[in-house]
Amino acid sequence: MPTVLILNQDTNRMERFELNWDSAMPYVTGRTLTVREFRGSSCSSFLWSDRRTLEAWNRTRAAFGRPIYVGFAFKRIWEGGHAGQSQHYAGTAFDVGQDLSAALRTTLRNTALQTRAWVYVEPAALTPTWVHFDRRAIPSACPSGGYPVLREGSRGNYVLILQDALNTLGFTGSGLDGLFGPGTRGVVQRYQRANSLTADGIVGCATWTRLTGQVVGRGQSGTTLARC
Repeated sequence: MPTVLILNQDTNRMERFELNWDSAMPYVTGRTLTVREFRGSSCSSFLWSDRRTLEAWNRTRAAFGRPIYVGFAFKRIWEGGHAGQSQHYAGTAFDVGQDLSAALRTTLRNTALQTRAWVYVEPAALTPTWVHFDRRAIPSACPSGGYPVLREGSRGNYVLILQDALNTLGFTGSGLDGLFGPGTRGVVQRYQRANSLTADGIVGCATWTRLTGQVVGRGQSGTTLARC
């Protein structure tokens, strides 16, 4: 049975759902996006996203007015398949419409833009055979984009990426709950010291760049939590 963690930005709380694969994702209208569809090609039964991403899906699906095939959505960072600081690892990104004609993909892309529900909709020149949209957190820690700065008190799906990566690399003790507390801060400092980074417990561009470079696509390890 899959477990889904959702950051509810309205309450600033992490919410936990125990669902079936054919259940609708939390906050999704009807059954327009099931847990199985959201997981996509990931092997994980432990998934995460946030409420605003799922509500953006609702707005896009309603405006498009027909089912949207999801080719890729969620991945855990050690599974790889996407760039180093991909929003797929945060559960905020969708690659969709691979089964549509070019004309319908254009309609879907324009629909996603017109809803203003997404932070980023990729231009057709970059994704000619699918449509990518995401609700990435802004601003990012790195000027080139990617993940936001995290520190003690942060919570949500980016903290889950951080905890997942650290545990996979053997920097254990931070759990997998999306809450950046003193325990996670201590683990971040241990990681930073081991990698000749400023050990301030703040996850900025340098720490994200080093961490994601080490863990993307490396596969699960003996210290990975909630393994496939």
